[in-house]
Amino acid sequence: MFSVLASRAKTSKANLTGSWRSTQKPKFLKKDCINCGLCKFVCPEGCIEGIEKNAYDTDLDYCKGCGLCAYICPKKDIEMVSND
Repeated sequence: MFSVLASRAKTSKANLTGSWRSTQKPKFLKKDCINCGLCKFVCPEGCIEGIEKNAYDTDLDYCKGCGLCAYICPKKDIEMVSND
């Protein structure tokens, strides 16, 4: 029950779609990361970058706060925090 995306991730730089974010954003704790890359793979906006352990982060200009990265992290090294 998946649908086709109307646009590719990060193709609308002028819109900075992170302003549509929910009430939460991901916080990368950078303690127990094992560099599995699941957070990067599952992000629907393609806004997570990193290539080494404890070096992943998100581009909040595009992050919608869906929480998939925190949910999929096997080490629970990402938590969702308030936008405040």
